[in-house]
Amino acid sequence: QVQLVESGGGLVQPGGSLRLSCAASGFNFNNYAIGWFRQAPGSAREEVSCISNRDGSTYYADSVKGRFTISRDSAKNTVYLQMNSLKPDDTAVYLCAARPAYGVGNDWHVASQYHYWGQGTQVTISS
Repeated sequence: QVQLVESGGGLVQPGGSLRLSCAASGFNFNNYAIGWFRQAPGSAREEVSCISNRDGSTYYADSVKGRFTISRDSAKNTVYLQMNSLKPDDTAVYLCAARPAYGVGNDWHVASQYHYWGQGTQVTISS
């Protein structure tokens, strides 16, 4: 059974940091890419970042570049999203998703390419 389970969300002040985790099971982790997306109330789902577990390539949305870092621990089948210098605009439900790693490139941000999705974790940035 395929599972993606996010954790690590919470409430932090602007300028603070959080580390999200996405624990994967039920599929061959090393053949997949894991993406992070987010969705704020009343807004469309937005791509955040992606990492290919096949070759370690990483991708970031312009809005988070330089503030967020995606990484992986293949021994734990887990992908992390380190989020620094958080802003109120980063407030959203953050979801991780998996897609076959082969062919990931400029289309990393296309949500329809992802086969499996987690339930999400809430991130709230507020003073």
